[in-house]
Amino acid sequence: MTTYMKIFEERISGLSKGVDETVDSWFLMSSPAPVFGVVLLYLAFVLKIGPEFMKNRKPMDLKRIMVFYNAFQVCYSIWMCRTSIQESNVISSIFSKKCEINRTREQNLTLYSGAWFYFFSKIIDLLDTTFFVLRKKNNQVSFLHVYHHTITVLFSWGYLKYAPGEQGVIIGILNSGVHIMMYFYYMVAAMGPQYQKYLWWKKYMTSIQLIQFVLILGYMLAVGAKGCNMPKTLTFFFVGNTVIFLYLFGNFYRKTYNKNKGIDGSSRTGSSLAQSALRAAGGMGCMPNQSQIQSKSESQAQPTKAYIDLNNNSVKPLKLE
Repeated sequence: MTTYMKIFEERISGLSKGVDETVDSWFLMSSPAPVFGVVLLYLAFVLKIGPEFMKNRKPMDLKRIMVFYNAFQVCYSIWMCRTSIQESNVISSIFSKKCEINRTREQNLTLYSGAWFYFFSKIIDLLDTTFFVLRKKNNQVSFLHVYHHTITVLFSWGYLKYAPGEQGVIIGILNSGVHIMMYFYYMVAAMGPQYQKYLWWKKYMTSIQLIQFVLILGYMLAVGAKGCNMPKTLTFFFVGNTVIFLYLFGNFYRKTYNKNKGIDGSSRTGSSLAQSALRAAGGMGCMPNQSQIQSKSESQAQPTKAYIDLNNNSVKPLKLE
């Protein structure tokens, strides 16, 4: 028993040691235990504790909190994009003939620091699901949504801890760019129906998400083909994970599109776009209940058009002036 305990302690000690002692001293980076604890707490709350707690309670009104939260996410994503582009020479290095990456100690710390802020943004993103649960939108806590948030937290932590490389910079820029558009959309939508006229581009959200994965996959394959001096294991892992996301989001897009084809009525196009927008954008999993849409349509005698009520995650009719 003593021998087995010694081996176990050695393995744990090995996992606690990353590529850089400075990174190991940062918040949540000392060992796998803290980040796994956060993920397990997240899963327990959104899948069990939260729904049970809200079972006999009214949905919480989080309109102001949602507006503030989404505004913060927009600003945070803009800052990460700007910092990554300004502080990193990865783009010029990758597209050079030799594709060589040469970094000083200071440049290494800059890369690691950016990766930590990206990782922490994924911790913040877990609030997306928390808000769903507190507003009793448990049907929106889909497998795609939970898997996406869980795997991005674990992967971004493991990337920084064990194999930080320039591959992650481009991915961080692309992902942060998508988040700027996504959270800006949700911020405006949370302000109320009077702002719906400014969200004409909502129908493109799912396509933007899929394009992101295609660009990431193409970029990773190009890096591997050019033989850049980056961690090859990390490149292969990026490719595998991107293929999984591309399949899941693509499958979701096809199912949503086919389902929306079956919606009848004069407001079919508006409702379809609203449904697609609510369920798109980074696996948010928002989908109004079909019975709610039908009951609302039946109760409206005057000509209407659909608008998105993000605070209640539903598609509601709006009387035409």
